[in-house]
Amino acid sequence: MTKPRPSLEKPTLDKYLDKVTLTEEATHHVLRPWAGIGLGLLFMLISVIFAAAYVFDEPKYLIILAAAAVAGYMAMNIGANDVANNVGAAVGSKAITMTTALIIAASFEIAGAVFAGGRVVSTIESGIVDAAQMPSGEAFVWVMMAALISAAVWINIATWSGAPISTTHSIVGGILGAGVAAAGFSSVHWVSLAGITASWMISPILGGGIAALLLAFIKTYIIYREDKIDAAIFWTPILTAVMAGSFAAYFALIGVEKVAHLSMSRGLLIGLAVAAITAVASKPWIRHQARGLENRNQSLRKLFRIPLILSAALLSFAHGANDVSNAVGPLAAIVANVNGLAVAQTTYVPLWVMLIGAFGISCGLLLFGPKLIRVVGQEITKLNPMRAYCVALATAITVILATSFGLPVSTTHTAVGAVFGIGFFREWYTRNSKRRLEYVRQKTGQLDFERRVEHSPEEWQRRRLVRRSHFLTIVSAWVITVPVSALLSAAIYSVLAALFI
Repeated sequence: MTKPRPSLEKPTLDKYLDKVTLTEEATHHVLRPWAGIGLGLLFMLISVIFAAAYVFDEPKYLIILAAAAVAGYMAMNIGANDVANNVGAAVGSKAITMTTALIIAASFEIAGAVFAGGRVVSTIESGIVDAAQMPSGEAFVWVMMAALISAAVWINIATWSGAPISTTHSIVGGILGAGVAAAGFSSVHWVSLAGITASWMISPILGGGIAALLLAFIKTYIIYREDKIDAAIFWTPILTAVMAGSFAAYFALIGVEKVAHLSMSRGLLIGLAVAAITAVASKPWIRHQARGLENRNQSLRKLFRIPLILSAALLSFAHGANDVSNAVGPLAAIVANVNGLAVAQTTYVPLWVMLIGAFGISCGLLLFGPKLIRVVGQEITKLNPMRAYCVALATAITVILATSFGLPVSTTHTAVGAVFGIGFFREWYTRNSKRRLEYVRQKTGQLDFERRVEHSPEEWQRRRLVRRSHFLTIVSAWVITVPVSALLSAAIYSVLAALFI
């Protein structure tokens, strides 16, 4: 065996170049978070300059400018934490890339906030505490300022910890705590608070249950059928129609309610009409997409990809239309109070205020959103396009059902609850489904398959499909959101009142 010929080249330069490259990569990795923070501070400064162009000649304009900066900070935190629920499932199922998801979500968040988030922000600024019971109008201004600061800080902490929480509950807790600190417990609208508490418990359970039922339906009538492609050609247009009809009803009842209020019956009729049109229109397209596909589960993912992308875009639009109020509601109340206007049950929001909220949400999503998108889409349980579709549809249906009962809902709780529902259902189905057992036995041809899958409790523990650590972290964050933001807000209000009142 001949020895390898020695190289005449000196590797010293290559080694140094490799070290330089590694140093540059390490520097970029370290500086990346600081770049996001720097750009976030730049957006807050832009918010102040933008607000100054409209309120510079107003009395006490410095308070409004400070509130605009805090509202911009709050909006960025909403984008970083809340928007993950809209696109997390699509990214986790690999239906779209992270970059595509960020572009879709940012675009539709802005569109929803500006065009349907509307002309009015209701109850956030006046539905939790009674402004008439405040010691003074100035005290109400600092209540809203404290609520904005506390909610934004808490959402920031939750995002850093990797816990998707309800931004609605954060701002509600902030207004509650500062309101109590300013005017006592009698100033709280306890009925509104009870409805929010009920939605906190109901929406994740309902979202998880509906998502599990949808996945059970898909497994029974499509996945574990002898001819999967024919089954998909029949059922996918119907499922797509249900999705389109649900979102149409969602927009009619909620997404554009601040522009035009429609009754429940009209909203449902609009949804049924859109569903019927979608079923007829999508069948030829589904049949064309299915042409030449192999009879296996991997092929089914192609048929669910477009409906899933559409659902991510529509969820982002709906989120921008509704949750932008969590950032701009208190700001609108501050602007109205400083201008000497009475704070009514609803406050008309200036366009410049809406734009700060809309672009702040998208800015936070682009700078800090990928972390929570990965948690929701990849780290709780494994998703594919069929499972992700169930999450998106369950979220829409849950919101519509809750609205029909007059309950405020959290899209965060609903979507994350649906993801958990998918994971826990798959664990149960893997253990107990006779249909799956028979299907796999036929495919593998192993007569002793049933004995082979009888694992010990320790083995089932290892094969869990939901990460319990994420489950406990997220649920714990949900439980403490309102009390933590309330206590933090009360403390901040006390400091602000001592300094400025």
